[in-house]
Amino acid sequence: MAKLTKKQKEAQGKIENGKTYTVAEASALIKDVTNANFDPSVDLAVRLNVDPRKANQMVRGVVTLPHGTGKDVKVLALVTPDKEEEAKEAGADFVGLDEYLEKIKGGWTDVDVIITMPSVMGKLGPLGRVLGPRGLMPNPKTGTVTMDIAKAVSDVKAGKIDFKVDKTGIVHAAIGKASFDAEKIAGNARELLTTLVKLKPQAAKGLYIKSIYMTSTMSPSIEIDTKRFTEQ
Repeated sequence: MAKLTKKQKEAQGKIENGKTYTVAEASALIKDVTNANFDPSVDLAVRLNVDPRKANQMVRGVVTLPHGTGKDVKVLALVTPDKEEEAKEAGADFVGLDEYLEKIKGGWTDVDVIITMPSVMGKLGPLGRVLGPRGLMPNPKTGTVTMDIAKAVSDVKAGKIDFKVDKTGIVHAAIGKASFDAEKIAGNARELLTTLVKLKPQAAKGLYIKSIYMTSTMSPSIEIDTKRFTEQ
């Protein structure tokens, strides 16, 4: 086991063993225990009492973080020529169709989100092996396959993220940057947690949210009290 550095020990010492914190307390503390020479992401890891192998217990959704992600999200709009101007005006970083399909075939995936139209999805099918593992395949459920290209691009740029429970029952999501005010981190965290509660599958019985941890790229994790977000 690797030894902790002096800074890591100091950070760990600011977190009480066995204590669970409120969202507000954790959001303030995460700033105090993060020590990095860059602006790290702040993440939530929420363990749910679901079995993702069962379709009726899959938890997947989208949420617009009220204070944004703090990240400059690069958006590719794969659209027909009549929609190109709409995508550009909304702020898409890359706009086009066939030329970008060819680039993706060649392995190019230097974007964070791909937005497209229903009529284009047939062309994206063969690229599933490239886009799927990177989480880039557009999906109507997350609003990235739509005729309202302008709204989809604007939403993503404003802080809309999609999330999905992994095979171990955990939802991982970036909710901001360590440079954010504690109030903004807390606001984004509450928005995600409230959305998760609303998405509780009917087939999920008993305690729904088992644990919540907040962490940054370079910090120890802080456990958040689940009581407010727990539904039996």
